[in-house]
Amino acid sequence: MAHINENYLKLPGSYLFSEIARRTAAYVNSHPDAELIKLGIGDVTRPLAPAVTQAMHTAVDDLSRAESFYGYGPEQGYDFLRDPIAQFDFAARGVDICVDEIFVSDGAKSDCGNIGDILSVDNIVAVCDPVYPVYVDTNAMAGRAGDYSEDTQRWSDIVYMPTTAENGFCPELPEKDVDIIYLCSPNNPTGTVLNAHQLKKWVDYANEHEAIIMFDAAYERFVIEPDIPHSIYEIEGAKTCAIEFRSFSKTAGFTGARCGYTVVPKELIRGGTSLNTLWNRRQTTKFNGASYVIQRGAAAIYTPEGERQIEETLAYYRYNAHIIKEGLERAGFDVFGAVNSPYVWCKTPGQMGSWDFFNVLLEQANVITTPGAGFGPAGEGYIRLTAFGDTQDTEKAVMRIEALKL
Repeated sequence: MAHINENYLKLPGSYLFSEIARRTAAYVNSHPDAELIKLGIGDVTRPLAPAVTQAMHTAVDDLSRAESFYGYGPEQGYDFLRDPIAQFDFAARGVDICVDEIFVSDGAKSDCGNIGDILSVDNIVAVCDPVYPVYVDTNAMAGRAGDYSEDTQRWSDIVYMPTTAENGFCPELPEKDVDIIYLCSPNNPTGTVLNAHQLKKWVDYANEHEAIIMFDAAYERFVIEPDIPHSIYEIEGAKTCAIEFRSFSKTAGFTGARCGYTVVPKELIRGGTSLNTLWNRRQTTKFNGASYVIQRGAAAIYTPEGERQIEETLAYYRYNAHIIKEGLERAGFDVFGAVNSPYVWCKTPGQMGSWDFFNVLLEQANVITTPGAGFGPAGEGYIRLTAFGDTQDTEKAVMRIEALKL
């Protein structure tokens, strides 16, 4: 008899956004005329930049002619994309990353989940709380999380590091030794960032304990403050302890096109083995590489015209974040994030629970948000709002929330 991976049976009933979709659908069924505004899921709404789509059209034409046809590409990504990544994302910021340390993929979510393939199930995992659910769920699927408690909403073998307003949204070093540490800056869901000093303590800890930092920098293009690192490799010592994940989804609108990349430095050695070599082996076995057409589009981001165009889109979303932050603060809410991030982290009024406040905003303001409790126990008492919507809709949503006078 074939046996299933029983770790999947331990997972909570539904993924966070599936539950949001279920509740929203139930409300729409009973209120079909409701004009809902989505400020919940972090999906972009602006179209791809013209330079990107033009590059994709040209790439499609390449595939239509025998003399310019591309078949299987390198699993690690084409050099026409990896070269500008190394130059513009790293060298331009004083970071030396080699092309063969860059692995192009179909997005950061896939790589964040798949990176565990090259690591033992015996590793102890630490995550910030609140946390992007993918970090926890994929380790649970692999068998690193232990058992899930409905009462505490925690996994028994995961080390949770509170990341809250009380500690300035910078987690404290764990009291017990951990092997894998997930950090995200700008953070999803809180929208807050870690400065160089804060990151340095984690780099030092990881090197001292031979741990590995999984650094999610999917939102780095939203950073506007000059003293905030865009990459963990801007921190001395990070190349011997950190893997970094990047995405074109939120920075260039690739949520539908799917493209990102992961950096695994050759200096990162554990147990006498290069993790760069292991990840390359994994990718060449389990992954065929992102498509030629998509990679041509991603490469166009690094052209002068492409750079200008995606900056216009980023400015659009930053303005939306400003609208949300300023509006909620006028309404008397405690608000965090937004400055270097497309996410706004808002404390619920009084002692109201996250899902209760989600329901209030859905039913009384027709605004869809994301309950903070869905990101972990420390997210209780907050909601997350995103800046990825239409500006007029964003303004309207904020006005509706202000009008509730909660």
